[in-house]
Amino acid sequence: MNPSENRSPAVAKRVLQAITCKAAVCWAPNQPLRIEEIQVDAPGPLEVRIKILCSSLCHTDVLYSKGIPIPAFPRVLGHEGVGVVESVGEGVTEFKEGEMVIPAYIGECKECNNCRSERTNLCEKYPITLDGLMPDGRTRMSVKGQKLYHMFSCSTWSEYTVMNANYVVKIDPRVPLHHASLISCGFTTGFGGAWREARVQKGSSVAVFGLGAVGMGVVDAARTFGATKIIGVDLNERKREKGKVFGMTDFINPVEVDKSVSEAIKEMTGGAGVDYSFECTGVSPLINEALNSTATGRGVAIVIGAATEMTVPVNFLSLVTGRTLKGSIFGGIRPCSDLPHIIQKCVNKEIQLDELVTHEVRLDDINRAFELLKQPDCLKIIIQMIDTE
Repeated sequence: MNPSENRSPAVAKRVLQAITCKAAVCWAPNQPLRIEEIQVDAPGPLEVRIKILCSSLCHTDVLYSKGIPIPAFPRVLGHEGVGVVESVGEGVTEFKEGEMVIPAYIGECKECNNCRSERTNLCEKYPITLDGLMPDGRTRMSVKGQKLYHMFSCSTWSEYTVMNANYVVKIDPRVPLHHASLISCGFTTGFGGAWREARVQKGSSVAVFGLGAVGMGVVDAARTFGATKIIGVDLNERKREKGKVFGMTDFINPVEVDKSVSEAIKEMTGGAGVDYSFECTGVSPLINEALNSTATGRGVAIVIGAATEMTVPVNFLSLVTGRTLKGSIFGGIRPCSDLPHIIQKCVNKEIQLDELVTHEVRLDDINRAFELLKQPDCLKIIIQMIDTE
C-alpha cells in the first residue's frame, strides 16, 4: 500500500466570493440616497468582511452627503454601526467568523511615534482616511460595474462592508446592538473629549456647546470625572431636561440671554469662566465663544463638532491670555486602548444610552432619517438593516 493513501485528505480552503447586497448609495451632493444592489468584494489580506446588523446617523454623514470635505461620488455613507464578522482575509488572526465588532475610523498600531507618546489617538500607521479608498488606493464596493467610494475606512449603510482589520474593534455581545452603534462614534467622541482630551478633573467647571449625542457624551464624562458645574448650551429648550439626565447642572438658551453666551457663562462662574469648554455643534463662530468662555491663563477649549467651514478666524487675545484651543478626532479615544473601557461601562449599565435613541428607521427608508434629524426632539436615529437574520 502506498503510504500516502493513509494520510488524511487535505481540508479544502474556503474560496471567498463577492457578495451582492443592498446599500444606500449617495450618487451626488445634496441628492436623495438610493437603495441599490451593490457588490462587496471578498476580504483581501489583513481585511475582514462584516455583516452590518445595525447602524446610526451622525452629522458627519450629512456633511459627506454634501461633498464635504472631499466630494467623492458615488459613495456609501455611514460610519457608525455594529455587525458580525462574515469572513476574514489572509493574515487576519485576531478576528474570526461570527464575532461581534464595531468599526473605527482610526487605527492604533501602538508602535509609531504618536501611539507611543500616548498624547494623541492619531496613529501614523493607520490614519483616518477621507478619500474613500482603502490603504491600497482601491475600493471594495461597486455598483453596476462602477466603483463606490467608502466613508472613512468603513461604510456601514450597506448590508456588508469590507474593512482593514486594524480599524475593527471587538465588542462584548452583551451590549445591545443600538448601543454598540452609538459608541462607535457619536457618544464616544463626546465622552472621550472630556476624558482623554481635556482630562476633566474633580471639582472643575465645564461648558458644553451643543447637546446632541456628542454633547451628551461630554456631559456624562464630565459628571463621571467629578465636574461640579456643567453648563449646557443649546437653542433647543427640550435639551434642558435631557441634559439633566446625563449630569448637566445649568442650561443656557442663547435666545433667552441679552448677552453673548461666553459672557453669560462667565457670569455663572463668578466672572472667571469655566475650566473646560467643548464646541460640539460644528457652527464655526461658536469656536470663539467656547474659547472666550474659559478662564484666563488656564482655560481649555476642545473643538469636537465637524464644521462646514475649513478656515475659521480665532480671537488672538483669548489665546495670548493663556487659554488653550485644541482640536479633536473621535474624542482622543484610542480604539484598542480606550474603547474597551467605554464598552465595559455599557455592559455595566453605567451609561444611559437609551436616553439618546429617539427614532428608528429601516435602511430602505434612509432618506427619512435625514428629515427626522431636523426635528427638535431628535438625538440619535437607529438604522435597522433590511436583513438582520
